[in-house]
This record gives sequence, structure tokens and C-alpha cells, in this order.
Amino acid sequence: MQQRLSLFKEMVIGYEYGEAQPNKKVTTMVTEQDILNFMHENAYKPMTYQELEKHFGIESAAGFKDFVKLLNDLEQSGHVLRTRNDRYGVPERMNLIRGRLQAHPKGFGFLIPDDRDHPDVYIHANDMNTAMNNDIILVRVTSKGAAGGKLEGEVDRVVTRANTRIVGTFQNHESYGFVVPDDKRVQRDIFIPKNAFLGAADGQKVVVNIVQYPEGRAAAQGEVIEILGHKDDPGVDILSIIRKFQLPEAFSEEVIGEAESVPDSITEEEIVSQKRRDLRGKRIVTIDGEDAKDLDDAVNVERLPNGNYLLGVHIADVSYYVTENSALDREAYNRGCSVYLVDRVIPMLPHRLSNGICSLNPQVDRLTMSCEMEFDAELNVVRHDIFTSVIKTSERMTYNNVRKLLTEEEPDADLLERYGYLVDDFKLMEELAMKLRNRRIQRGAIDFDFQESKIIVDKDGTPVDIVKRERSIAEMIIEEFMLAANETVAEHFHWLKVPFLYRIHEDPDAEKLAHFMEFITNFGYVVRGRGNTVHPRALQSLLEEIKGTKEETVISTVMLRSMKQARYDSNSIGHFGLAAEFYSHFTSPIRRYPDLIIHRVIREVLENDGALTDKRSEYLRGRMDDIAEQSSQRERVAVDAERETDALKKAEFMLDKVGEEFEGIISSVTSFGIFVELENTVEGLIRLSDMTDDYYHYHEMQHALIGERTSKIYRIGDEVKVRVGRVNMDEKTIDFEMVDMKPRSNKFSMLDRSKSGGRGGQKKRVAGGRPVKGGRGKDRGRVRDVIVKPGTPGGTAGAADAAAAGASEGGGTKRRRRKKKGASGEAPLGITPAAAPGGTPSEDGSLSQEAQGAGRGRKRRKGGNPAAAPDTGRENGLVTESGENGGGRRRKRKGGGAEGEAAVTPAAGTEGGGKRRKGAAPARGVSLRGESGEGGGQGGRGRRGREAGAGAASGRENGGPRTESTYSGNWASSVNALTKTVRGDRHTPDGRDPSEPGGRRGGRPRR
Repeated sequence: MQQRLSLFKEMVIGYEYGEAQPNKKVTTMVTEQDILNFMHENAYKPMTYQELEKHFGIESAAGFKDFVKLLNDLEQSGHVLRTRNDRYGVPERMNLIRGRLQAHPKGFGFLIPDDRDHPDVYIHANDMNTAMNNDIILVRVTSKGAAGGKLEGEVDRVVTRANTRIVGTFQNHESYGFVVPDDKRVQRDIFIPKNAFLGAADGQKVVVNIVQYPEGRAAAQGEVIEILGHKDDPGVDILSIIRKFQLPEAFSEEVIGEAESVPDSITEEEIVSQKRRDLRGKRIVTIDGEDAKDLDDAVNVERLPNGNYLLGVHIADVSYYVTENSALDREAYNRGCSVYLVDRVIPMLPHRLSNGICSLNPQVDRLTMSCEMEFDAELNVVRHDIFTSVIKTSERMTYNNVRKLLTEEEPDADLLERYGYLVDDFKLMEELAMKLRNRRIQRGAIDFDFQESKIIVDKDGTPVDIVKRERSIAEMIIEEFMLAANETVAEHFHWLKVPFLYRIHEDPDAEKLAHFMEFITNFGYVVRGRGNTVHPRALQSLLEEIKGTKEETVISTVMLRSMKQARYDSNSIGHFGLAAEFYSHFTSPIRRYPDLIIHRVIREVLENDGALTDKRSEYLRGRMDDIAEQSSQRERVAVDAERETDALKKAEFMLDKVGEEFEGIISSVTSFGIFVELENTVEGLIRLSDMTDDYYHYHEMQHALIGERTSKIYRIGDEVKVRVGRVNMDEKTIDFEMVDMKPRSNKFSMLDRSKSGGRGGQKKRVAGGRPVKGGRGKDRGRVRDVIVKPGTPGGTAGAADAAAAGASEGGGTKRRRRKKKGASGEAPLGITPAAAPGGTPSEDGSLSQEAQGAGRGRKRRKGGNPAAAPDTGRENGLVTESGENGGGRRRKRKGGGAEGEAAVTPAAGTEGGGKRRKGAAPARGVSLRGESGEGGGQGGRGRRGREAGAGAASGRENGGPRTESTYSGNWASSVNALTKTVRGDRHTPDGRDPSEPGGRRGGRPRR
């Protein structure tokens, strides 16, 4: 930074007092985009500031100062780099890529490039260069996979630090302290000097402000700025999550002041002066969840004399009260959306607005933005109108009451007496909604119907029950009406060609789609498409075809996970999941900022006779991309926070049920075990190491575990009976055990062989005995099933003998690999269990090389061995399992340590590679977070080798967070590369996405 400032002064002084001609004016106004566009030209070669100045025609001292400031700003942001000889260029031309880091709890990460068309870059744990999750970084690509394979790189520079505060558990070591972060993606503990404790005690949850970021092996240094309470105190768990995701609870005095200044009633003068259409005489109702307070939408349906339907969707006119660039507007932009946690709501707007004047409470006048649509007999919108209005809702209805009125043969007498005058209206709503739904399905909208739940907590926040959310006819009515309004508004303003925000859902990635197509052929299904594309109608037809079948769950789940994630954009490119050409979010301005922006644009267009001035259009167009990106990011934060609180409370709910047995359904199959979902939607893991009746092989393409000896098959959708084994509140995870699981046979498994690994790296075994190969390049961390040819000594009966012979440490007979064409590598799920014996044939029909000669030692290279990749992990650090410690050079460790771990020289205050002892403060806190653990955690670094236990990973999926997969030369070799191993992370298209219509948030659909 100092060097950059010195150069700035040198350039300015040299120009002003040397060659400057201060009387001349700048001929052109140069912008950052002008500079970037020029540097991206193919003919551009890095230039000095003098050459750039000459190119852009800068002729005045003032112009030169502005120009140099632009260059410095671009350099600081990482958009432009300065070489050693003071020449400027863009990172892309210097083999560098700028983007955001998405770290994984196991230490590795992915670069999400700024350029959306650029593929993601995998970054090994040893190449992170102190970068932390969500940092803006520059990455140098170090290797490229063959034939379009995935990229690998290393962090060259951290441009912007994203983590300024960390939430974690305080550990007091007398003369110093450490904070163990709750976010497992932060790999190193935070060192706290004695004078920065703020009175924190051992075991308390604290918020730490980072004052010095990590350098080399030294930990980050921080200071405690808030003590949340002991980690076991009531309410501290949720509060820790709120602080972890930096969710703003309280509003500033300025924001509260603006909210208090808003009147709590409406005058007739307001209605007349704004030329609002008076709809107070119509029978309009709200339909929401029992506990909803922010009622932002109301509906009514009429049958017109010509037989058509007239649907009215009336949305709270929040933009009338939240004006552009006000404190309320800035706060809403920063928050992005309301966040609905298990026991509380963190609103986007103060309660005075969200629950008061903006909430469409019954029997009071409220200002609204209305969209009326007339549907003919074929459900075509033959006329629509978008206008400002004033309404007075007749009733505040709940989903439950509307459902009872429509479905029960004899509804409750009190209910009929109270709402009997509305029953005909509700029946007309049901009629129209079902017709709209059928038409939407016919055009190809994909309708996923996964179970969702609601966690009931007491006044202390303790979960007392978990109940399923019912998707009744009442929810469907609101979903369909909101979808219709969102589509109508989006199309209307698309053709007006004004700046607007759209909700888009891109077509599935061709590679993921191809894997899905291949996957369903195992069940005898085919989806027709053209080239690498498929119409959503074809996928919906498949869902209808499999409805009620045993494979319905597995196919619909894999299809869901192959989809991209919906997001906001300033361009309307359509919505794949809804099969809609135009779609927006118009119906929830109280709790979503994009809806508020849309309302503001609509108001301006209506007030200016259907158009915007050129100046205003240019301004809004320049803002929309930023708003879309910010809103999409805030939505992801909200979803992640909601998911984590759900996982926390579900784990807490199961604490007193350890040892109890439940019926469940397999929801996900991974290489380290199977996830089982109970009837109440609680999900837990059965680890492969706990499946003791056989040795199981993971078949990625079939999403199944197949027993080596018994040929027993476990796959998604299978019903199993489980026992609650363990509950880990720190990790928010639940471990199940299979009921009546017999102990594993004592016979020597094909996978049990010598640990001597030779030059290629010691063979490590993950849970269940699966081998993990070390090695370099594309073979680093590659998992290879040991498969045998039936009828040979490696068959079911002779597997132990064959493996033992091949794995002998110094005297076994060397076995040659026998090639045989046409052998299948995996047994498809469609075959009988007898046809998939333990020891499925390999591609050459013989024993794999590991089984033949794992014990043959070879001279090791000096550089050590890269760590073996852990098997597929569970996202967000919930449950992961990897191989044993080690993968670095085998040598004696100072301070002790397991053989095979990367060597570590402990610093002061550490013992045995990471176990800290009290009393001796390390030099600014060298923190290694203990030994390499079950989750593939990082032990120390060897002087030459890679870190022990670091993971490899798959590519980006669903446009969202990355998940881990077996890393081989071709990352796209399996369907698992496109799936999330976390069932809870359901990235569905809008029909059932938690952020889209049909998802639930706080007891209401998200429209």
C-alpha cells in the first residue's frame, strides 16, 4: 500500500511540475469501465501509466490525478494488476482470475469467478494462502484437466477480506486465549491476547473482531467485542447463529425515526391526490399462516358476465412509505430480505411498517399495488391491469380454516357461522386455482412435492415437537394466484423495455443433465431431448410417470439436485422450473427487497404515463445488476441461517431420544454412509463404519451402496429401521444405527491389505474399508474400488486369500494384471442381488492393481505425498468422514503424532501438532486446530509434503455452495458430481424452492 501511495505521489508531482500543462482541459471523461474495456482488448499489452495517459488523451493535471486515482482503485479492487516494471493489465491476461472464495470445512475451497461464464477453480487446502471464506481473491491457475476437465489453482493474493468478525467458543489458556470458530470453514482458531479477553470465561460464546489476519502458519489475532453467554445457556445457540451470519437484529435510530414518522392511518386526501382506484367495496381477503403478522398480499375472484374469471391480487404498497435513498431504503437493501428462524423473525423493515401500516390487516384501509387479470375458458390472460389502489380486507383467513371450509363435509358450526358468507368465494378460488395449476403443469412446469416441517419450541426456545407442513388446497390457491401475478407483471414490463428485476432459473447444465439421463436408464426410463437440452415438460412427464413407484423418491431427488439455483437478474431469460418465459417477484415487498424495487419502478412508470425519462432509465439500468447480485447473496445468507437453526433444533429435539428406534427412508447415499430421514423430517447419518454386516462399495452412478459379500443394496427411497446412536450438538448432527445389523464377518476382506504404500503414497482406508490412493495430479486422492473377477480366487469365497497374497509386505508373489475386454465396472440397480456379488468385475475383469501389489515398496520421492482425498462430504460442515491421518511424508514428529501424518514442528504453546497447553503463549498464536481428525481436518504442514487429511472436491453445482466428491482425473465422471449430499439443501426451482412459491417461511408460502 505504501509503495502504491509513493508511486501515486511520484506520478502526480512529476506530471504537475515536469511536463504538465495545467491550462489544458481533459478532452474525455475516462471511467473505470473504459480502462477495463481497453485492457481486455486482444491487442492490448501491459502499459505504463504514461502510455495509458497518452492513449486516453489526458492533458490536464486534474485529469491526470483523477486518472491515477482510477488506476489505484482498480488495482486495490483486484480488477487491474501492476507488474514489477510498473505496467498495468487485467488479471485474466496474467493467468490470474478474480472472484470470491467459497471454502469447505475440510480446508479446500473453490473460486467463484466474477465472470459467470468462467468455470470454477478448485483450490487445495495447501494453496489457500491464508484466504478465508468469502474473501475476494486472485487465483493463479496451476493445472487444467484434459478435455475440458476442471481447473486447479492457488491463491495469489487476497484482495478484500470478508470476515471481520468471528463467532466461536472461548478457550482460556491463562496468559492467552483462543476462540474456536463455530464456522468450520474457518480452519484456524483465533488467537486472543490476555488484554483482549473482555472478561470472557472458558466455554463462553463470544464475538471476536479480527485485528490481524493470518500470515503463514501464524493464526489470526482478534479481540473479544461481545460475550453472548455460556454455550449451554438457553437462547445462546440461536444468538450465535445470528451473529455468525451477521444478521442485523436491531435497527438504527435513524431508521426507527423514519419508521415512527410514518402515519398509522390513511386519509381520503391521499387516496384522491394519488388517483388510486377505490376497491374498498370488494370482498377481498388475506390467506396466511396462523402466526403470520406481515400480511402483504390479498386476493379476490369474480365470475364475469361473459363467463371469464377476474382475479385480483393486491399487494401492500410498501414503496409509498419507503422512498428511494432513505434510511429505510438503505437498511432494506443491506438486509435483502426478512429471515425466518425457528423461534423468531428478523424483519427487513421495522415492525411499525411490516406489522402495521403496510400489513393488510382486516377492516382497515390500506394502500396497495394491484394486478387484475381476466382469464378466458382456456386460461389465457385476455386482459390485465396494473394500478395503485386502496382496499379494506374483509377477513384475515388462515390456511387451516380455508382448508376446513373447502374439504370437510361438515365444517365446524362456529367456523361456518363466522365465514359462511365467503364459502362461495373460496370455492370459486379453488376452481380457478386448480385450472391454473393444471395449465401450468401441462406447459411443463416442474412440480416437486417434498415434505417440509415446522419446529415447535417453548418459551425458552427448547423444541417440543416437529410437525409436517401440510400443502393443502388453501396453500395451492395462494401459490397459483401469486405465480399468475408475478408472470403477468414480468411480461408487462419486459415489453415496456424499462429497467426491471426478474427472477430467473437457467436451464440445467448440459453435463449434469447428461448424467441424470444416464442415471434414470438404470430404472428403464428415458427422457427425450434435443442435443444437450430438454424441455421442462419432459421432466414433469417423468415425475408423473414415476409417481407412486418405489423409485419415485430417488429419481425426483436426483432430478432436483441437477437443477441450477434460481436467482435475480436484470435480464429476462425465462424460468426453466416454471416453464415461464417471464417471471418476477412482485408479491412480497414487506420481506423481499427486489419486490420493493419492482414496486418503485411500477409507480414511476404509472406516474409518468407509462414511460421513464432517458436519464432515469439509464440510472436505474446501472443499479439493477448490483441490486440483483446483492439480493441473491442476501437470500443465500438467509437460507443458510434458516437451515442451520433447523438443524440445531432438530438435533436438540433428538437429544433425549438416543437409543429409541424409528422407521425412516434413505434420503441420500454417499461414499461414507447413508442419510436417513424420519417421518418428522429429522435426518441422520448411518456411517459406513457402523454398517457391520458386510463391506459396502459405493456406486456413484446408481447412488447406492452394494454389499461385497451379501450383495445387499441400499439406495435412495429404501425404507429402513434405525436407532438413534449419537447426537452432536456442536456439529448439529445426528448419527443413526441400523437396527438388527449383524457384526461383520471376521474373514479378511478384499479391502484389508497392507498399509505400505510405496512411492504412490500410503494406502489409507476410510470408513467401511474403502481404499484411498495418494499420488499426484489427476490421481491425487482418487478412490478406486477393489473389484474382482467372478470365479477367480478373488471371488466371494476367495477374496481374502487373493488380497492377502497380493498385499504381502516383502515376499508375496507378484501377480500380473490380466486384461479382458467387455467386463462391466459396476452392477446396475436393475439386476438381481445375486448378479452383483462382492467383487464386481473391473474394467479389465481382473483384480485391481491395489489388491495385487499394495505392499510393494518403492523409493519415495523427496517431496512427500499429497494428502489423500476424503470421500464425499456433507456441505456446511455437518457430517463428514475421511481417511486416516496422514498423507505427508512418513517421519518422526516432534511432540508425537500418528505415523503417516504430515510432519509438524510445534510452536510455543502447542504440543504434538496442535494440542495447546496452558501457560505458554505462542508467538501470536500458532493455531493448528489439533490433529487431523475424522472430517479430514488439517493437521500441521510438513516441510515438504501436503497437509494431512486435506480434501479434494467436485465442481460447482446448482449455482450455489460446492460439495465434495471423490476427486479423480475427470471430475464429471459421476452423477455424484452434480448432487448435493445434504438432503436439507434443496435447491428446487421456484415451484418448491424455499425462496419461491410453494416453499414455506414462517408458516406461509414464499411467493
